[in-house]
Amino acid sequence: MTDLPQLHPAAAKSLSAWHEMVANGDLGDLRSIVHPDATFRSPVAFKPHKSADAVVLALSTVLTVFADFAYHRQATTDDGLNVVLEFSAMVGDKAVKGIDFVRFDEDGRIVDFEVMMRPLNGVQALAEEMGKRLGGIIPAYK
Repeated sequence: MTDLPQLHPAAAKSLSAWHEMVANGDLGDLRSIVHPDATFRSPVAFKPHKSADAVVLALSTVLTVFADFAYHRQATTDDGLNVVLEFSAMVGDKAVKGIDFVRFDEDGRIVDFEVMMRPLNGVQALAEEMGKRLGGIIPAYK
């Protein structure tokens, strides 16, 4: 059996902080682990949102949309700077499953956060809720 890849120590520290923030439902310290030029890739938008402000705004808002959010599995790339996190949540009465692809720099800051989700009706419900909350704000970050 081969050894599983381990996260880079700085990335592991930031990921631990991320999990703690999510568990507490408070992303107030998120900016401290996000690179100023980070990118957020939404499951409901084709073009990515760019800047730490966009990442913090999108993730802080989605945390208020999701109910019963939980992470289940985690995988790490060989370089130790990328992690894949499987999650489930509810959006209203729709159950969703998804994956967060998170890329860190050598300092442990998030440089790219991409979300993929299914099923379509859950993604549509998320798009509707996020649109209500951020529709006039988030497009400025593209």
